[in-house]
Amino acid sequence: MRVLFLGTGAFGEPALRAIAKSRHKLVGLVTQPDRGGTGKHTSVPPMKAAAEKFNLPVFQPPRVNVADSLERLREFKADAYVVAAYGQILSEKLLAIPPKGAFNLHASLLPKFRGAAPIHAAIRGGEEETGVTIFQIVRELDAGPVLGAEATAIGRFETAGELHDRLARLAAPLTLEVLDALERGTAVPVRQDHDLATYAPQMEKAEGQIDWTRSAGAVSRHVRGMSPWPGAFSIFEPGGLQTKGGKPARCVFESVDTVPGDGSRPGEASDRGGDLVVACGSGAVRVRSIKPAGKRSMSGAEFLRGRGAGRFVS
Repeated sequence: MRVLFLGTGAFGEPALRAIAKSRHKLVGLVTQPDRGGTGKHTSVPPMKAAAEKFNLPVFQPPRVNVADSLERLREFKADAYVVAAYGQILSEKLLAIPPKGAFNLHASLLPKFRGAAPIHAAIRGGEEETGVTIFQIVRELDAGPVLGAEATAIGRFETAGELHDRLARLAAPLTLEVLDALERGTAVPVRQDHDLATYAPQMEKAEGQIDWTRSAGAVSRHVRGMSPWPGAFSIFEPGGLQTKGGKPARCVFESVDTVPGDGSRPGEASDRGGDLVVACGSGAVRVRSIKPAGKRSMSGAEFLRGRGAGRFVS
């Protein structure tokens, strides 16, 4: 079967490689245009580099739904489209081109967490399980019938970045199973229960700010869910009996674990046996790794030695 891949972010890389090495014919990649950066630097979509390793034709239309782009897509003569983190909404005219349909790889167990940020939402929400789903694309957001899904437990200390990479790897064999079934004519689309749908919209950078009035468990999940982007952050204000002075600093919390509280106010940062511990609404978190603005990542103990006690403000 002839397959055209539409993807920009790295989530689709394992699936693209799997299709390229399978008995199916991967006829090309459609991805977002290269982006200009500072100076002479150009940002190339991760999927483009992956496709070039297999000498695949790469098509990078600024607008994929215009007439010229649709005509170029028809020239690929693909039987099916596989879509993963592409970055443009696909029109009904586009979806009608492949005779067997267009299918999206989504990083949740639909209908839970439809939308752009399902991995972050699963971790922040305290979910014990998530997975990857392949569904046929329809007009409504992530609402098409499901052709395959693979569930997996979320690790206790797993970050959004780590879970992203693991789900991407899970999606590869599942994609081949669905393509095989489509080719045989044995694929069975299953309607989603729309009454159970929840949503995980695109995140803004400001959502990384930590609310210290929440429980230690919620703060810990927030830190994991915001790693590596947009980063869980708070402003450190020096103060307290053991302060070493200095100016307020924006700090990104990279790794924490929960510990019992000691009655301190939420956000209060103290030295507990050489560890940096920050009080929460209930309980506290011990800081394992933190990155002050303009500085390298460091342990909580290193942070204490450099800045002393103080307070993190929401």
